[in-house]
Parts: sequence; structure tokens; C-alpha cells
Amino acid sequence: MAEVIDERAASQTTDLAQSPDALADFGAAAHTHPDRIAILSDGVPLTYAELAQKTAARASELGPAPGAVEVAAVRAPETVVGLLAAMAAGGAYCPVDPAFPAERRSAMQAALADGVPDDIAYVLFTSGSTGTPKPVLTPRAAIGTVVAALRELFALTPEDRVLQFASLNWDTCFEEILPTLTAGATLVFDREAHTGSFPRFLRMIEQRGITVLDLPTAFWHELVRHLAEEARPLPASLRLVVIGGEAAHPARVAEWLALAPAVRLLNTYGCTETTLITHAGDLSAVDAGAPVPIGRALAHVRELITDDGELLIGGPTLAAGYLGRPDATGERFVVRDGARWFRTGDRVRRRADGQLLPEGRLDHVVKIRGVRVDPGEVEAQLTRHPAVEAAAVVGTALAGRTALVAYVVARDENDDLLGWLRARIPAHLVPSRLVYVPELEHTTSGKADRAATHRRHAPPAKGR
Repeated sequence: MAEVIDERAASQTTDLAQSPDALADFGAAAHTHPDRIAILSDGVPLTYAELAQKTAARASELGPAPGAVEVAAVRAPETVVGLLAAMAAGGAYCPVDPAFPAERRSAMQAALADGVPDDIAYVLFTSGSTGTPKPVLTPRAAIGTVVAALRELFALTPEDRVLQFASLNWDTCFEEILPTLTAGATLVFDREAHTGSFPRFLRMIEQRGITVLDLPTAFWHELVRHLAEEARPLPASLRLVVIGGEAAHPARVAEWLALAPAVRLLNTYGCTETTLITHAGDLSAVDAGAPVPIGRALAHVRELITDDGELLIGGPTLAAGYLGRPDATGERFVVRDGARWFRTGDRVRRRADGQLLPEGRLDHVVKIRGVRVDPGEVEAQLTRHPAVEAAAVVGTALAGRTALVAYVVARDENDDLLGWLRARIPAHLVPSRLVYVPELEHTTSGKADRAATHRRHAPPAKGR
């Protein structure tokens, strides 16, 4: 690994044995605010007392130490009950999207077959270059520490109403759910948030009195564009917008600050393997010609910047590793000077004021609507098709957002190749465009050159 040229650590380290407990914090909130609304689902309220009762009943059904608890990831209070109950029973919550292809669900179940350690709060699957998703093990102490930090970062109170917007398959949803329910605030599920209509989205925020939004940066970019074009003010209830998942555009930040100067805008950074948010910064001003900073490390986070610019994260909130994947664990979780670090693969540099600026990736991994995608996983699936000889997948800008384009060398042009993929991998991994090419470009060492292939065969901006 490259020699470290920059290190900054929290002035105080967190003792895992004394880390906050998210489940205990929820119990305390339920005891203090039994009659307050914990969840508002399409206008139907569920109080803290009712949520606690449902959680206890479900935990009793699971029994002690149930291992990995698979829960259907649907936008409903039952999913939250499943999460809390799994933790209460001493198990590990594992969300499974019913919309995932059967093959994907089977692969996830197979990965969990050998069981998970007792101290794991949840298992999430990330994209892997081999075509098999990697199960990330997040310890209870890690999530407890981060949830307490996020309550403070977001300045949550029982008066807040937080929209549940993120996919329940990804860790961003925990940023919405757990800080809210441990602060005595209200978590809001509403189908109007997911119609694709910004007027309906904004109307829902106003009607439900939403105070906090946690949005993928790509979605936020589109929201800002809509607000600017329509000259429409934000609902008066909104006080905080959290963004993250990919780099924010300086022009959009400038537009936002002109449109909503009174609404706090918080840019964040983190990886599944480092447990939710590790860096955050308030965007109160922006240089139109400079990249937008991801902020500074939270108090419990340690960071290293190597001589090639890679950001390494350390501290008490690292994942335990990848279940059943010692090779991948050893590659991404490294030990230096007796401390354990996660290699993010993200290149950064430090600004004069101490904030970090993103400078791209050291590898070919891309973010699709805030979700990390390894093109190698899509390539591995494509080359399983009997008609496909080779494939190269790249992330590129299409219609103002990052999307996947697949370049395929095939024996014949199968019109249903994308349909074949959809039956095997989640929708966010399916390329937006498919381009048949006679051959891939290669490096001097003989490896497929994704960038060169894309430069030579990139499709026009419109059409397929």
C-alpha cells in the first residue's frame, strides 16, 4: 500500500465497550414519548408505545439469537418493526427486496448459510467484481456510535418529521430511520415521495410538515433544477437537507443557496463498510469554479490520505468484513501500525481549511443514484450469456446523471439481452444502454480497456 503522507484522527477515541446502543436509545425514546407518533405511513400514525409493542412481539416470535433475519424491504412500518425486532432478539437484520430476481435472492441466502457472528446488527450486500454480491457485516457497537453522532449532527428533536426516502436495501435508510426513532421524532413513509413528480413531492413535504430530507445527490440535483425553473419556494417546514452518494455540482449548490438560504444544506460522505456517514460539511457558500467539499471527519472517525490520494477510514465504526470472503476482506480492510483501516478507493485532497475535496476513484467503481456499483459484476453476468464473448461496462453521464453503458462482443445481437440481465440482477445494475461492438479495446498488457472502448464506441446522446 502507498506510503501515508497525511493523517488526522479524532482527539478522543471511542471505546466500543461503552458505545451507545441504538436499540436501547429507541427504548428510552419510547418510554419518554409513548404517545408521540413514531411512524406516519401514508397518513396513518403509529405511536412509540405501539411500535415498541410490535417490536417486542416480533422479537419474541424470532426467539433468542436467530442469526440472520431476512426482512422484506418494503416501504412500510413492518420493515422498521423487522429491523428493531431482529436487533432486540440478538439477530442480524438482512433486508431483501421482493423485486430482486430470484437468482439474486438465492445468492444472498447462500451467502448467509454459514451464519453471522452474534455482535452483528445488520448485513447489507454490496456490488462485487466477481458477479457475486459481497455481504458486509456491521457490528452493533458501530451502528450505535454512528446513530448517536447523527442525532447530534442533524440536531434532531421530538418535533422533527423525517422523510423515509432511501431504498430500504441500502444503508442510507438507517440514517433516516434510527436517528429519528432514537430522538423521539417522527419517521414519515409516503407514496407521494416516489411518484417521480416534483410538484407532488413538494406538496407532500408541505402537507406532512417534513422538516428533514436525506436525498441522493443525483435526485437533489434534479430537484434544484425544478425549483429554479419553476421559481417555486420550498415548504416552510423544511429546515435541513442532507445529500450524499456522489459529488455535488457547484452550480446546483449556488442555485440552492439562492433559492433556500434559510434551509441548512449538509453534504455527506461514507461507505457501507464504514457505517453510514463518516464526513460531513455545511454548504453555506460555494466557489462556482471549485469542487464541492465532502466536509470533515466526524468526531469518532480516523482518516488517512495516502501518497496516491486514496482516503482510508479507521476508528470504531468499521464493518467486521465481508461474510465468507476473507480474500475481499483482506484486500479492503488493512492493518497499519497496529490499527485497522478500510480502503475506500476514493481519491481526495485536503483543502486549506481542513475539509476534504473529492477527486474521483482509483478504480472503475461508479455510483448510480448514490449506490456503489462495480461494473465488473455486470460484466460477469453478461459473459454468462451463451451468445456473449466479451463485455465492458462503464459509468457515463446520460441525461444529467450517471448511468451504465455496456459494450458487448456477441456471436449474435440478442434483442432480449437486457431482459435476460433483469431476470438475474437488481434493476440498478442493469445498463441503461447496450452497444454491440466487433471487439473491445485492450491495454498493452492485454486487459480489456473500458475507457478506450467507451471513447471509440460511445453512443450518441439520444437513442440507442
